[in-house]
Amino acid sequence: MGEPIHIAITRRVRKEHAGEFQAALAEFARRSLSEPGTVGAHCMHPAPGSDSAEFGILRSFASAADRDAFYESPLYKEWLERIKPMIEGDPAYRRLDGLEAWFYNPQSPLPPPKWKMALVTWFAVVMLLLLLNPLFALLFHSFPYVAQVFAGNAILVPILTWIVMPALTRLLAGWLFTKPART
Repeated sequence: MGEPIHIAITRRVRKEHAGEFQAALAEFARRSLSEPGTVGAHCMHPAPGSDSAEFGILRSFASAADRDAFYESPLYKEWLERIKPMIEGDPAYRRLDGLEAWFYNPQSPLPPPKWKMALVTWFAVVMLLLLLNPLFALLFHSFPYVAQVFAGNAILVPILTWIVMPALTRLLAGWLFTKPART
């Protein structure tokens, strides 16, 4: 089984339908979780008091075949018909690959710029290596070099994935997810 596929979809909702759309989105997300190959769904709403009319959903699938089957399903087609009068324009679909999956923020439908993701990831890796390398040297000193690298990374990557990157994403959210000024 391959890596899950993450899709971010944003839609601009007509202001007069915002409450109705929000309720419909929550219901649709809940119903869609029972679809085969669906790994998860996270709804994204404008911040309270915001002028934004963009709503989104971050959807994860077990495979490309599951993603394609979902977007051809009767449930999805029914959803599109239901929301047609509530939305303006076309939705924006974006596949999230690589580092983008680490930088999930329910307040922002899109990931931060790649340079920010790379900088935060680089910082996290360097700090973890500075902290963990002395421990790795004690634990793995008798291992051949290649085995040391594999063993160290077998510890490092899960710590990055489930502890450090989620914590840094929350801690640095204000900087990571800032929108560029409009001119």
